[in-house]
Amino acid sequence: MKQPLYFERAPSTMGNTESVVVQRRLAHFRPEERPVVEGVFNKLQADTGGPSGATENTPPGKALTLEMLQSSMGSLASDSMIKRVYQCMCSIDPGLAMPAASGKTGTSVVSGVSREQLVIFLADTLRGTAEERAPLVMAMSQCGAGAATAVTCEQVAEFLQDLISAVVQILVHRGRLQGWKPKRMGDGSLGVKLLAEQMCSELKPTDQGDCDVSSLEDWIFRVSQVSLYLEMLVAEGLNVSLSGRPAPTLLPPCRETPWKELKCLLDLPTVMFLAPQLPDSYSAPWRLVFSTRLHGESFTRMVAGLIKRGPTLLLVKDSKGHVFGGFASHPWEVKPQFQGDSRCFLFTVFPRLRVYTATGYNQHFMYLNQNQQTMPNGLGMGGQHSYFGLWLDSDFGHGHSRARPRCTTYGSPQLSGEEDFTLESVEVWAVGKPPEPEEGEGGGGKRSILDVDPEIQAMMEMTGKTLHSQGLREPEEDQEQ
Repeated sequence: MKQPLYFERAPSTMGNTESVVVQRRLAHFRPEERPVVEGVFNKLQADTGGPSGATENTPPGKALTLEMLQSSMGSLASDSMIKRVYQCMCSIDPGLAMPAASGKTGTSVVSGVSREQLVIFLADTLRGTAEERAPLVMAMSQCGAGAATAVTCEQVAEFLQDLISAVVQILVHRGRLQGWKPKRMGDGSLGVKLLAEQMCSELKPTDQGDCDVSSLEDWIFRVSQVSLYLEMLVAEGLNVSLSGRPAPTLLPPCRETPWKELKCLLDLPTVMFLAPQLPDSYSAPWRLVFSTRLHGESFTRMVAGLIKRGPTLLLVKDSKGHVFGGFASHPWEVKPQFQGDSRCFLFTVFPRLRVYTATGYNQHFMYLNQNQQTMPNGLGMGGQHSYFGLWLDSDFGHGHSRARPRCTTYGSPQLSGEEDFTLESVEVWAVGKPPEPEEGEGGGGKRSILDVDPEIQAMMEMTGKTLHSQGLREPEEDQEQ
């Protein structure tokens, strides 16, 4: 357990005195960053016209009020999230730098947030360790429930929903969508709940079933998104710009996607979750290469979207509303053998957001075949013939996820609503660098007929025809925004 720090005083660069623990927290920052951190207090007061909200319990210029935080963060976070931040700040003991757990928060809540409390909060959220952040997460999860030494998983989930919603709002408000169009994507509010539940599933409660500071510390250490999202909220919401700390990129760039005709299976929180799971996740833009909404229900068209595209992400929605898929680390090839490597994985989006990685039991990562008499025709990932973790039949109307109790390759359960499912929609996203063109395939020139009709390309591939016009493609469009 962390030993108490005695409330000592030391000279302050702010022209006053401050506790030793504040000095220690300021040491988290570079010398040139400390004036920025120390100046946030005055800036928040100045941005709201000074201490106009002062009361008899709030001496002028001595504390930040809830109204001041709402003025700064109101466009980026919900009122409930701002109240969580405010009450967390109020609960910090400027001598101990920990939220009070003995019911001593009443006076501080009434009096507002002191300069020292704000500095400690900024240091712990922006540069703190998991040990320093855990008490803050507990305080924000309690939010009006009174001081306690533990919180429930449900309270943490509610805090996460507020936090993730704020992060999504920041991405929208600050213009950091990287080409994604939320209005043409899935239900973002549902995605927020699913991502919060997934992050909460990593919690390891105590024997009593709740979460104390130690369990929260362990969770924050293992689940990096908690610190990442909290840092983004505080830096953006309180307008703290530190040198050498660029804003985190939570979304991969999206290019070459006809949004006007599309209603995407993905939503922003799901992209935020899936992107970090990919190798070299931000090295190349995501590009939609197949959608049943755009290209129709054609297995041959889907194959054309898969081959020669580099790593791809397959998304499936079945007739029961379940959304799931798989990541292929290698370019797909039409052949009657398994392919790929252990970087492949299966995942579910709805009703739960989960990723299932390779177990090492076998190497049945990817399978794609068509027009064979003796081998199964379709697309499969994991398991074995007739018992795939994910299978789409070449007739394109049906598939299966026969993984009871678990898929041998990925350890995944049944992904679909029913073992044998009916397809409702499918999407394929190219998510990595395309493979290098083979000799004789590079160069510019006029657009190939294969680009105009990818079905012809797929048919020629499967019949062994040489694709002479592959070398006659137009150069790729500039991928910069």
